[in-house]
Amino acid sequence: MEVNGYKIEPGADLFRANLAGADLGGANLYLADLGGANLYLADLSGANLTGATVGGANLGGANLGGADLGGANLTGANLVIARLEGADLGGADLGGADLGGADLGGANLGGANLRDAKLWDANLERANLWSANLWSANLRDAKLWDANLERANLWSANLSGANLTGANLTGATMEDGSRHE
Repeated sequence: MEVNGYKIEPGADLFRANLAGADLGGANLYLADLGGANLYLADLSGANLTGATVGGANLGGANLGGADLGGANLTGANLVIARLEGADLGGADLGGADLGGADLGGANLGGANLRDAKLWDANLERANLWSANLWSANLRDAKLWDANLERANLWSANLSGANLTGANLTGATMEDGSRHE
């Protein structure tokens, strides 16, 4: 498939590509390089981005619902108000990413690195954050209803105003280094 003159295929070199508003629903971008790409308001629902490099990309307002981003590198990516409902981000690196206002309801973030990530006002209802690294993450006003934070690292995380109703914090490391039992 070709979009805006770019070949959309596994391993594609889309570094700094302009794919704003593109329809990439269901695309296979396994191990693709989308570093610094403009994917603002793009539709990537159900896309395979396993192991892809998406660091520094603009995914603001993009639809990534049901996408597979397992093991992807999204360091420093802009995902403000992005839709990631039911997405698989297991083991992904989202260090320093901006997910402010993003919808991650039911998403899998097990083992993901979210160190220094901005998750203010994000919806993480029923999200799996098992063993996720949330060191210094900003979760101000985040919705974490029924989220699985078992064994998560919440050291220095900002949880002011966050709703943790029904959240599983078993074994989570808190501010003082203690584990919640």
